Amino acid sequence: MADHTPPLESGQLLSPELPILASPPPSAMVNGEGSQQVILVQVNPGEAFTIRRDDGQFQCITGPAQVPMMSPNGSVPPIYVPPGYISQIIEENGVRRVLVLPQQPDFHPGGHSPLHHPPPPPHAHLPAFIPHPTMMAPPPHLYTGMAGGVGDMNSQYISQYHPAHIYSEQVSADSHPPHGRPPVVHRDDRTSKTYERLQKKLKERQGGGGGLVKDSPPPSPHKTCVSPSGQDVHNGVGGKGLEVEPDQPGHASASADKPPGRGRNGESEVLDEEALALQALLSTVTGPVVSDVQARSAVVTWSEPTRLVTESSPEEKPSSSGTFSYDVSSSNTGKDGKYKSMYCGEELSATLETLRPATDYHVRVQAMCSCVKGSPSEAVSFTTLSCEPDPPNPPRKSSGTKNTLVLQWKAPCDNGSKVQNYVLQWDEGKGTGIYEQCYYGPQRQYRLTKLTPASRYSFRLAAKNDMGVSEFSEVVDLFTSCSVPLPPFPPELEKAGVTWLCLRWQRPNSSPKEDDIYYVLEMEEEGSGYGFQPSYDGDELSCTVRDLHRSTKYKFRVAAYNSEGKSNPSQVVEFMTSPDKPSCPCRLVIRGRVLPQRFTVAWEPPKDNGGAAVTKYVVELSEGLSGEFQNPRPSWSRDSDSRCRPSAGVSWELVYSGPALEHQCDGLKPGCSYQMRVYCMSTGGQSPLSETMQVQTPAVPPGSCQPPRLVGKPKAREVQLRWAPPQVDGGSPVSCYCVEMCGQHSEDSREAYQGPDTDCLVGGLMPGKTYGFRLRAANKAGFGPLSERLEVTTGPGAPEPCRAPSCTCKSPSCVVVSWEAPPSNGAAVTEFRLEWGAAEGSMQVCYSGPNLSHEIKGLLPASSYFCRVQAVNAAGVGPFSEAVLCQSPCSVPAAVGNIYVLKESQMQRFHRSEEEIEEEEEEEEEEEDDDDSGGSSTRPAPYYSPSTCLGISWDAPNDHGSEITSYLLDLGEKQPIAVGPVTRHVIQHLQPDTSYRIRIQALNSLGAGPFSHTFKLKTKPLPPLPPRLECTVFSHQTLRLKWGDGPTKTSDALQYQLQMGDKSGRFSSVYKGPCHTHKVQRLNESTSYTFRIQAFNEAGEGPFSGVYTFTTPRSPPAAVKAPRVERVDDGCCEVSWDALLPMKGDPVIYTLQCMMGNSDFKQAYKGPSTSFQVHNLQPNSDYRFRVCAIRQCQDAPELSGPFSPTVTLSPQRTDPVAVGAVATAGARPESGRARRSLTDEQCAFLLLMAFAVIAILIAFIIQYFVIK
Repeated sequence: MADHTPPLESGQLLSPELPILASPPPSAMVNGEGSQQVILVQVNPGEAFTIRRDDGQFQCITGPAQVPMMSPNGSVPPIYVPPGYISQIIEENGVRRVLVLPQQPDFHPGGHSPLHHPPPPPHAHLPAFIPHPTMMAPPPHLYTGMAGGVGDMNSQYISQYHPAHIYSEQVSADSHPPHGRPPVVHRDDRTSKTYERLQKKLKERQGGGGGLVKDSPPPSPHKTCVSPSGQDVHNGVGGKGLEVEPDQPGHASASADKPPGRGRNGESEVLDEEALALQALLSTVTGPVVSDVQARSAVVTWSEPTRLVTESSPEEKPSSSGTFSYDVSSSNTGKDGKYKSMYCGEELSATLETLRPATDYHVRVQAMCSCVKGSPSEAVSFTTLSCEPDPPNPPRKSSGTKNTLVLQWKAPCDNGSKVQNYVLQWDEGKGTGIYEQCYYGPQRQYRLTKLTPASRYSFRLAAKNDMGVSEFSEVVDLFTSCSVPLPPFPPELEKAGVTWLCLRWQRPNSSPKEDDIYYVLEMEEEGSGYGFQPSYDGDELSCTVRDLHRSTKYKFRVAAYNSEGKSNPSQVVEFMTSPDKPSCPCRLVIRGRVLPQRFTVAWEPPKDNGGAAVTKYVVELSEGLSGEFQNPRPSWSRDSDSRCRPSAGVSWELVYSGPALEHQCDGLKPGCSYQMRVYCMSTGGQSPLSETMQVQTPAVPPGSCQPPRLVGKPKAREVQLRWAPPQVDGGSPVSCYCVEMCGQHSEDSREAYQGPDTDCLVGGLMPGKTYGFRLRAANKAGFGPLSERLEVTTGPGAPEPCRAPSCTCKSPSCVVVSWEAPPSNGAAVTEFRLEWGAAEGSMQVCYSGPNLSHEIKGLLPASSYFCRVQAVNAAGVGPFSEAVLCQSPCSVPAAVGNIYVLKESQMQRFHRSEEEIEEEEEEEEEEEDDDDSGGSSTRPAPYYSPSTCLGISWDAPNDHGSEITSYLLDLGEKQPIAVGPVTRHVIQHLQPDTSYRIRIQALNSLGAGPFSHTFKLKTKPLPPLPPRLECTVFSHQTLRLKWGDGPTKTSDALQYQLQMGDKSGRFSSVYKGPCHTHKVQRLNESTSYTFRIQAFNEAGEGPFSGVYTFTTPRSPPAAVKAPRVERVDDGCCEVSWDALLPMKGDPVIYTLQCMMGNSDFKQAYKGPSTSFQVHNLQPNSDYRFRVCAIRQCQDAPELSGPFSPTVTLSPQRTDPVAVGAVATAGARPESGRARRSLTDEQCAFLLLMAFAVIAILIAFIIQYFVIK
């Protein structure tokens, strides 16, 4: 074998045609333990190793490689070698070595070795070898393969085993030797023979050619043994795959002859032979000698390996250039048990430490040198001495009272000598650390009496045998029980809330700290009548009692208890919960009349005072209103949302705080709006704010104004006056001004102007005269006082105003305006100015000149226009004449502008658009009366389908002075539709999914106007109609409904909605989807259910179908259990069965049927009884009986349930066996022909027995003929 194989790539190891089969490691795989054996197969360079996997394919592994494999059944694998080679098994010390050697005359010829093949694995599905991947770590690269039974290979695969393969397997020492040879147990003889045979082969090779030997293997790539770091090297090959556990027998491998013609030189052959010789030398180490055996240690000595002397020349003896090292391992589970390494070094003696007392050990030595390990020596047994016991565990308390403690403990390890006595020590409860003996004896429990209650005692324990006393255990502290605690002090109140009280109490002074004391807090509510009820139970010294009533007195007491009992309760204390915040004051009202500067507000106390009296009320006032409170009416109102949504920027002022329920607010501003709110306070806190009330003070007339002032120079007939608003408006904006005029020496005045402007032009004056003017302002409260007087003198006069002009209509768009010249007032009129406009206040000059007429064109028909004229002379411009209204003649209507499409929801409300809108107010007044009478006078609204109807609306055009009487709707090919004077219409009876071109024309009494622009509209497709609903399957709890023609798919994704009605007539959806069937479950028996169905798709929802009614049937009774038959005498038997409960008030009767032999069943009984005697039975005849229950319905026919299982009454037989069977069994359930054949259990038992007998016979034949 090569000294060491270098690391190789995966491509060098495997054939590319056959993949590697990776197998997971077995669940329990150890070297040399259990039934699993590890086998190392080394493949040399240039050689191949073939295995077969589970799937029947073959995998070829080329060398150099090491393949760890495992035999799951623990058997020696069958070895197939090439022609000219043979295998031999050598066993010693539980280790089997399989040597593959060239065929020699003393061996059997042929391609197969005369090995005894072990039986196949116990399970056919397990492979003969399981690769061990955990042992295949580089270097070198190791690969795993799964072989499914190498013994089944054909001859063409056997020829691939060019080299000899070496298997090493560890088996138990009692394995059967191959070929019937006795096992070789003498180590020196076996080593000597192996060494002589190897030396002979080496001599023959060297003498044959003197140089390279034909068919010799190639030289090893390494001349010396190089062991990788951290790995052991066995037999010149390194890697984890060849590691041997220290506590396991080592694996050894021997090299056989190689085929000739493959080597390059003979040096590696010499090194391989030297390694084998060195291994044989290391295996001659003698067994160790054990001395100075103590309880936990022993001294082991051994001698160096003995060199062998053979007939070979001295230069052919193996040489060892390195020093020997030794591995000492021991086992306490027997000679063949698991060994543990205890020492590894170069000394010839070692002291084994950490041994167990009084334990049998086996120790062996294994020699190593230069990376080569020899076989372990013979195991030597010895027994350690006994010693004192191990320290026991601390004692534990099993029971106890106030004055006693019962201790128990477990026996420790006696270390080879039985424990005779135990030493128990305690500190007598002093806690000083000084312990005294309180018990000495063989018992494992002890009772201490006369102890102090609630005290701590420390204990420790030691065990004693013939060898001495053990160390003491750990110290354990135990306590005695306490007495019943004294009543604690009454609980104290820490803090009180509205619905909770936090209480605290103290621990009883007489109870020791070591005692576990628990407390029970009891509470009694005032006036409840239930007495004290526990509200807390625990070890805490405080508790918060919750869910209490506000401002309520509660009584409390506390009691303490421990393991000995419960104390008397403490003194009763009484605490009271805090009051809650009161609710807000209610019903804010104004008492009396609201004056301009004061008003009185009143309120009522809160409905809930929170458990405490209200101490004071607080009134807050805010001037001005937020946006949501603006109200121009001079009245007060309340808004309930103002408290929840106060306006930002409102400033509140405290105007009152006291116990009264009303307050007078004075010093207010007239005509000003105020907001008011109230809240109250008590010992429980401040209430929420009340509703905000709005109050507005009434306004007063405004104050005196300043005199008006003259604007510009006075004219002959008019003056321009202007003034400023009064400083005081009286709480309301000034809405009007009045100017009064009087003569110079006259006090009689007349109104010259009244209006909202702050200036006016006073006309109609005489030129050169003096006039007096006074001014006063007015608001909604009335007029204020007059101002001081202003005197003005007029200048020269302008022309008089012209008379009203006259208008003559020449056509609907042309008017001729003419007028007359006014008096000139001393100056000739030089010019006339004509103003024309659509409104009286927005007229513009359309003509200026000396003519007395003017023609105006481009007017709108049936339109109103205003015109006026004025004269101009040298003195100025005269006043305008009166404005004249000119009405242009009427004409046909204008064209309709825009057309709109009505939505479907607007179409459904179309019928309400005209008549009901006018009567809406009357219907709202009568709504309450209609609700009380329970009826409604409204007619059902018609339904307009968007598939056959188009709803349109349009803007009404200008009627040009004549009211529009109708509209004409042109649809193109269809007949035009005439409608009334409306602006929307629903066109019906159209084709679905069709486009229409629509235009509209307006008509009045003068004729038809022009058509509008053409608009293109389209109707929607028709919604689907509801399918027919059918009930296909029904039972007393379910109904399966079906509709439609089947699952045919359509392009519009047709779906259905199934609704079921309830007792009140309302329908709820039970299914919505594309299916055509639905099963309605959880129904009641004999109940009618109503259903309706609707189909819908993208075009919309179709109408609902009519209401279908389906009724569930009554449920039949359940099956009766198999009846019981008892023979009364030879001609009579009694049949009984279990009764069923009545079904919803319906009684249940039973029908008993009987069948004799193979005839039909006949009714033997029908009635409510649960038993019946059948008479006149014929001997030697089989009778079969069965029972069914019948439900007697009151208004329906009877319902029969299923029959029970049939029972058979066998005839009485004359032989004693039959008579006994009939007497004991009476009747048996029917089983067909089973009484004349075996049951399944009996057949299985017979098959099992037959299989066991055959297995025993086969085992006996194999044992007798094959093995022996």
